[in-house]
Amino acid sequence: MIKQSKCKICRRLGEKLFLKGDRCFSAKCSMIKRPYAPGQKPKKRKAGLSEYGRELREKQRIKKWYNLTEQEFKAYVTNLLEKKSSDVASAFAGQIETRLDNIIFRLGLAKSRAEARQMVTHGHFNVNGRRTDIPSRILKIGDKIAIRHGSKEKATFKNIEEKIKKAQIPTWLSLDKKTLEAEVKKYPTIEDIQLPGELSSVFEHYSR
Repeated sequence: MIKQSKCKICRRLGEKLFLKGDRCFSAKCSMIKRPYAPGQKPKKRKAGLSEYGRELREKQRIKKWYNLTEQEFKAYVTNLLEKKSSDVASAFAGQIETRLDNIIFRLGLAKSRAEARQMVTHGHFNVNGRRTDIPSRILKIGDKIAIRHGSKEKATFKNIEEKIKKAQIPTWLSLDKKTLEAEVKKYPTIEDIQLPGELSSVFEHYSR
């Protein structure tokens, strides 16, 4: 199976998903240069999407936004559907946003969620003082995240102080910009995040 380029994913879904870090904020972004589906020329859609097609598109947008596989994303949604939570949207946000790789990205320590996942996999972080290499680890209120002492001098963290100055730290996280230690202050709700797709369509899709 041929791996689809990240720029083509955004163009096909018609949404800038910020999958390539700094490039997405520059004039080189494909969604600025070619804001239409992949191909030689802009294509006119012959007919509107079916309800199933619309649900699938919304699902793909959010799944790619979080850099998740179909198996990972489906597990989050179906688990919440089984629990029948009264506020399923906030339950979704609270679970998926507190993944370790997503938190690293939200803190500005990585340019993209894909880079954050790689950094965690390489064991560059401690959680509550212990090394972890599991990107999908769900953190709890009070959990503390820090760059491992042995990783601070690596090229991965070169000029990291300058990078985090540009980061907009979510209200549910805190970051000491001197020590670079972070903490989960509360669980995020759906109001704390801005998704690129319609979450209700995602739950409808998996309810079929």
